[in-house]
Amino acid sequence: MSILVIVVLAVVQGLTELLPVSSSAHVIMVGKLLGLDPRSPEMTMLLVMLHTGTMFAVIVYFWKSWKATYFASRSAAWRHAVPLVLSTALTAVVTLSIMALIKYGFLRNAPKGEIETLFGNLPLIALSLALVGLLILYAGRKSLAAAEAPDETIGTRDAAWIGAVQGLSVCFRGFSRSGATISTGMVLGGARRRIEEFSFALAVILTPPALVWEARRLVTSQGDTPRDMGSLAHLFLPGLLGLVCSFAAGLLALKWLSSWLERGRWHFFGFYCLFAAAVAMALHLAGY
Repeated sequence: MSILVIVVLAVVQGLTELLPVSSSAHVIMVGKLLGLDPRSPEMTMLLVMLHTGTMFAVIVYFWKSWKATYFASRSAAWRHAVPLVLSTALTAVVTLSIMALIKYGFLRNAPKGEIETLFGNLPLIALSLALVGLLILYAGRKSLAAAEAPDETIGTRDAAWIGAVQGLSVCFRGFSRSGATISTGMVLGGARRRIEEFSFALAVILTPPALVWEARRLVTSQGDTPRDMGSLAHLFLPGLLGLVCSFAAGLLALKWLSSWLERGRWHFFGFYCLFAAAVAMALHLAGY
């Protein structure tokens, strides 16, 4: 994998991971165009490093705001922790339920690799992009028609709904996590800035377990026998370059997202998701 390819994937990952347009969908589409297998151990290792870069971008970007709200005092930390824990728990319940339903219901006798292939299926990605695009459009139009909500803590009802919707985004590539969670909060009438902070706080909670899961898949990519990591060591230094690039692209994406969210331009991301859904279908029909 060349340095240029790694930089391209890092920029795509960094921008689309934090913009509400689904990083997984874009990385899969770009990977297919570049002739790469998104499920290969090399891609898995690179994506682990790129996700790490975007996680650090979120922490750096929101740290000052989180410090003033989430960590202002012990009581404030507890007050904000409850909806975060509730939301994360609902995400786990929805994710595990859907995965179990697919594994033991729809694909009862399918091998594990076939289940993973299902989620990289371009028509399914296109459908997920289209659905999240419509949700973003609805949330954006609803927000424009309503006055800005009071700047207050996310309640348990909103946290539960946001967590459940986040579970869908974990399962279905193309169903943007940030797009779905922020849009859900907007539809429920929450303050845009608080919803944005809450959504990306959830991302920081969710990312480490996801990275551990991907790393585990990488180590056991040859089945039950641990993989010889020496064969992938040559990707470490280029991966560090990718991490830095994804970090920088992530910061840029967050500034873009915040600006459009505050200026009432959220619905434009919905139009883009619909366009990306059409591109995904076109790639599928073209044989990718």
